[in-house]
Amino acid sequence: MSGYRVTGAGRVDRARTVAFTFDGQTYQGYEGDTLASALLASGVTLFGRSFKYHRPRGVMAAGVEDANALVSVTRGPGRFTPNLRATAVEIYEGLEASSQNRWPSLKTDMLAVNDRLGMFFPAGFYNKTFMWPRSFWEKLYEPTIRKMAGLGNSPTEIDPDHYTAAYVHCDLLVVGAGRAGLEAALAEAGSDKRVILIDEQNELGGWALSDPDQAQWLAQSVATLTAAANVRILTRCTAFGFYHDNFVGAVERLTDHLAQPGSGAREKLWRIRAGEVVLAQGAIERPLVFEGNDTPGVMLASAARTWLYRYGVAIGRRPALMASHDSGWQDAFAMAAGGVTISAIVDVRDTVDDALLRQAADLGIAVHLGSSVIGVSGRHKVTGVEIAANSGTGRKRIACDALMMAGGWTPTLHLWSHSKGTIAWDESLGAYVPDKANENVRCAGACSGQMDLGTGVVVPALPTPKDASRIKAFVDFQNDVTAKDIGLAVREGFKSIEHVKRYTTNGMATDQGKTSNINGLQLAATALGRPVVDVGLTTFRPPYTPQTFGALAGHAKDALFQATRKTGIDGWAQDNGAVFEPVSQWRRAWYFPQDGEDMHAAVNRECRAVRESVGIFDASTLGKIEVVGPDAAEFLNRMYTNPWKMLEPGRCRYGLLLREDGFITDDGVAGRISPNRFHVTTTTGGAARVLAMMEDYLQTEWPDLDVWLTSTTEQWSVIALQGPRARDVLSALDTDIDLSPEAFPHMSVRLGQICGVPVRLFRVSFTGELGFEINVPAEYGPAVWKQIVAAGQPYGITPYGTETMHVLRAEKGYIIVGQDTDGTVTPMDAGLNWAIGKKKKDFVGKRSLARPDIVAPGRKHLVGLLTEDPSLVLEEGAQIVADPAQPVPMTMLGHVTSSYWSEALGRSIAFALVAGGQERMDETLHIPMPGAVHKAQVSGMVFFDPEGARINV
Repeated sequence: MSGYRVTGAGRVDRARTVAFTFDGQTYQGYEGDTLASALLASGVTLFGRSFKYHRPRGVMAAGVEDANALVSVTRGPGRFTPNLRATAVEIYEGLEASSQNRWPSLKTDMLAVNDRLGMFFPAGFYNKTFMWPRSFWEKLYEPTIRKMAGLGNSPTEIDPDHYTAAYVHCDLLVVGAGRAGLEAALAEAGSDKRVILIDEQNELGGWALSDPDQAQWLAQSVATLTAAANVRILTRCTAFGFYHDNFVGAVERLTDHLAQPGSGAREKLWRIRAGEVVLAQGAIERPLVFEGNDTPGVMLASAARTWLYRYGVAIGRRPALMASHDSGWQDAFAMAAGGVTISAIVDVRDTVDDALLRQAADLGIAVHLGSSVIGVSGRHKVTGVEIAANSGTGRKRIACDALMMAGGWTPTLHLWSHSKGTIAWDESLGAYVPDKANENVRCAGACSGQMDLGTGVVVPALPTPKDASRIKAFVDFQNDVTAKDIGLAVREGFKSIEHVKRYTTNGMATDQGKTSNINGLQLAATALGRPVVDVGLTTFRPPYTPQTFGALAGHAKDALFQATRKTGIDGWAQDNGAVFEPVSQWRRAWYFPQDGEDMHAAVNRECRAVRESVGIFDASTLGKIEVVGPDAAEFLNRMYTNPWKMLEPGRCRYGLLLREDGFITDDGVAGRISPNRFHVTTTTGGAARVLAMMEDYLQTEWPDLDVWLTSTTEQWSVIALQGPRARDVLSALDTDIDLSPEAFPHMSVRLGQICGVPVRLFRVSFTGELGFEINVPAEYGPAVWKQIVAAGQPYGITPYGTETMHVLRAEKGYIIVGQDTDGTVTPMDAGLNWAIGKKKKDFVGKRSLARPDIVAPGRKHLVGLLTEDPSLVLEEGAQIVADPAQPVPMTMLGHVTSSYWSEALGRSIAFALVAGGQERMDETLHIPMPGAVHKAQVSGMVFFDPEGARINV
């Protein structure tokens, strides 16, 4: 043995050395090493400091279940990743890793004083200690606590890497490539089924990689699967979440193990929809709970075996074992066969199988039955252990340089729990096992509870020395939760395991209780004096192990963070000088300046054109939903406030949509195309929200309705033609639709052709003028637009943008949901009582409209405002007060929601939400703005053509 590297053992490539640094010091390992194995081979035992107490921590496990050895890795400028497990970081030439949560150095951490002051930091201490004065929490307490406790630092630079994603379907998904997973995949190799096999490690095999007796079988199995055309193998790929309908999320690490990552994606998010899922994730060995169980050099017995047989690394020269399960003995024997001297086996059981005793005797290993480790010597590494009989007598010290723990096995149920599968307590394992599936999923191997690892006993009590108040026997290593914390939670009255979890943080955060849940559960059950099954188990939530935000975001970065959506007519607008603004996810023409006009001049010109002749507007961004089916009218009748059943085909209706709480969430116009088909429009920003809301009600509240919903927002280009000459322009085009007022009245829809293109022609207006909305298939939108512009030249047709649209609609008193409403506005508040079907028995939000707070006096109402100075345009968002002389802070009555200069009226106009506004008509209110306080008179909201004569010509 050279250092801690065992000659001839392991699967690493000893012909290829790899240099890397840890905390600035250079080390060497071999290709195939992890950061943890390479450091262990160099004699390093100290990897980090604990979350709260800053205690020295070493490696506890050999996989992602390790809760101690968290490191940060720097892969170049901007490529900094904290909180990686050293046991899962593959080394490469030039790797730079550093320990975390220490100052000024890992070996000398000044905040280790927390460990000495641990009696002052019990579970929930911050909730009791830092309650007063409350103002200190944000400025003093919280920042101080965050500096004294924590994990890694967040990255501060922009990540230069890019990430990718893919959707894939398969007949069989196997998660985990240990023996059970490989056998499940082998059973379908060469069949007509599409099989995906994923494993989070860099090679297939799982536990078989640590068992030389399975090497030949493993090599043959991997070769068979690699050659199978129907099997896709994904290594370095972690299934992090199991969702409805066998939908599994997984992240594949593509370049983190490479010194030169190249130009490819760093990680790939796989969205997998599987016909059947086999979970073969194995089981996780449980640590034991005793004083000093977190000392560097104390680790799981299975991990020690993995270090030896997979990486060729001995965890020490004379390790000892503390066990409550036969598997620990087998690991110790395997290590002895590999050349490691085992100093002693300490087992809490009074009796074990005679075959184990004989084999220990043959190997010259001292055995202490009915005994427990009650203390560990050493600060940065193990130098010995103190043991005693379970009765507390017969203490003795055993010299050793590492300690293995074998506390039994816990099936890995995280993904099973994600899928809503039920679990059952297995007394023989002292663990929960899968019970009834909720999806088409089954567990195989150790994950199912089928383990050939011998037997053991559950240890519900904590072996402690007499002074139990001062010991730190850890249950959750990552969150620094001790057995005392669990007992304190029970004494404080927390009886639910979910409450115990949140009070102590046991099993929370990135670890998700992999090694802590069962021990914490058993300690809580013992303290409560109740069976484990009565206490229950906490809920596992995705992700199974932490994943980068980059992997989840995928291509949504920089310019692709939120793709800018453009209509088919956007190019024409750009060519014709439009200035654009973002509206929801869309880029929309804001205004069209000419001859050096500023925005105000351009908007005034556009407004005049619409009022005096004709304007053209790209309304393609409106949300559009096709509601189809025999019950389509009934469905809309239940969703919207107004009635729909009696609406005749060919007619349109304004629809107002409420949330269940009675507040306005969207509005739009819907046309009845045929008895069973409606073309429903929504606001630009509300399209996805409204469709999701409709689907939710259709699927969960009214599944009996025979209705289909289809988003058609992108399928239609919508050209709004508005103004007194709009009919003249349309008449000049090739259309088979009768445009006369008698044949085509306001709020009608007709199907036909225009310019040789199929059209749904709506006679609707958002300007108060004669108006048409021309819906044509999106691919024909630009061509039809250009023909309309050409036909409108004799009438001075003018393209206008969203700003002009806002002015025109405000002149007519039309609201915009989301601007003039704020999520607390009811139809009555907005003056839309007329849009509520008085005879309707029910609709979404109806019951809430009768709530006392909804009908209480003093609610904010939407009203108009006319400034005393007609030339003054109020600031949108400006607050409104009744008396400007009142002391500060003033009582605010409301705020301005919309404010514009009206070219048609020759003055400014505004909307505002004002407390009791509908009872304040003609009252003068005051609006403080920078430099002055301005007066405005409360008025109605219809400022232009209140009789509506212009819209019905």
